[in-house]
Amino acid sequence: MSEHAPVNRPRIPRNRDDDYSQDAARIRREFIHEQTGVELAHTGRYSFDPAAVKGNCEHFMGVAQVPLGVAGPVRVNGEHAQGEFYVPMATAEGTLVASYNRGMRLTREAGGITVTVADDAMQRAPVFAFDNAQTAKRFGGWIKEQMPAIRAAAEATTSVGKLRDIEHYAAARFLYLRFNYTTGDAAGQNMCGKATHAACQWILANTPCAVERFSLSGNMDTDKKPSQVNFLHSRGKRVIAECTVPDQLMRDIMGIDSKSLYQRRIMSMTGAFMAGSMNNGAHAANGITATFIATGQDAANVAESCVGAAVGELTDDNGYYFSITLPSLICASYGGGTGLPSQRECLEMMDCYGQGKSLKLAEIIGATVLAGELSLAAAVATGDWVTSHEQYGRNR
Repeated sequence: MSEHAPVNRPRIPRNRDDDYSQDAARIRREFIHEQTGVELAHTGRYSFDPAAVKGNCEHFMGVAQVPLGVAGPVRVNGEHAQGEFYVPMATAEGTLVASYNRGMRLTREAGGITVTVADDAMQRAPVFAFDNAQTAKRFGGWIKEQMPAIRAAAEATTSVGKLRDIEHYAAARFLYLRFNYTTGDAAGQNMCGKATHAACQWILANTPCAVERFSLSGNMDTDKKPSQVNFLHSRGKRVIAECTVPDQLMRDIMGIDSKSLYQRRIMSMTGAFMAGSMNNGAHAANGITATFIATGQDAANVAESCVGAAVGELTDDNGYYFSITLPSLICASYGGGTGLPSQRECLEMMDCYGQGKSLKLAEIIGATVLAGELSLAAAVATGDWVTSHEQYGRNR
């Protein structure tokens, strides 16, 4: 027998009639036990009907139980979120919830966090190849003339999505078209993909320019990857959170004066610049990931959502103004994993489940990120960073 001959592996069991049942999940756990010898005792303990995960997970066999903590309340002075909110945070990192909770106390006593959603759009970016750059340029001009028809073709696929505009980027004999949509309360990646596919089929059927090659995604939407274009043009929601903390309050709660924290901010920003980081803050990914997992967001979107610009300034009365801009925060209050039982409960804790609530959720997440930035920055400056992990974490 050849050493390169394929090995026949047993296939993961599936039930074509009902693959989302207690029995189907049990049979898969038993299969894994047979193949690996591991008894999935905890994995198989859950409280919901497996039918609830249809459309969210294939080959369902159980759950990965992530510890869930709560921080807050965080006081949000937003355009869509006003008041105090307890924030669910799913994490296995000790000190994370405690740190965000401390930052929420600081900002709450400072009067709260002002949050603004400055933009909201989701993209798909197809690419068209031609015989030369001149043809690509003519094609781009034709696209601009045909926007009403292109918009009609795209929007015929969805009752929610709206094609806002199309950006043009030319390189070599390629033309990249970045379709920008509003997607209601859904994250919208799949919605945009379907709508753009329909629009591109209309384009290919009607264009007077000979298209040599076409791809629905030319990677300029940079789906689930950080990028400069999304930093500048936004993807998902562009969220700006800001707060001013009086110097005495900073001393009382964080154990550091505003000037010292500001000086460390300058050093931190310089280090991030030298490293080429897409975020010059402390740890936006921590708060975003924890809230994403708790509320049923697509956790892979953290790759884009954690990009950010942190700014610190001293005020005339020696207070500390701090802001964090998240140019590509991708979150939803409806669709995807938000309707799963536990995730829906976490959204309902903040009154953020369902239609009309995605901007509110984005503002709460933005405020959460800012609270965590201030807390960790102060902890690093005072030395509490290490001692806190010794006390609450697994540094032993």
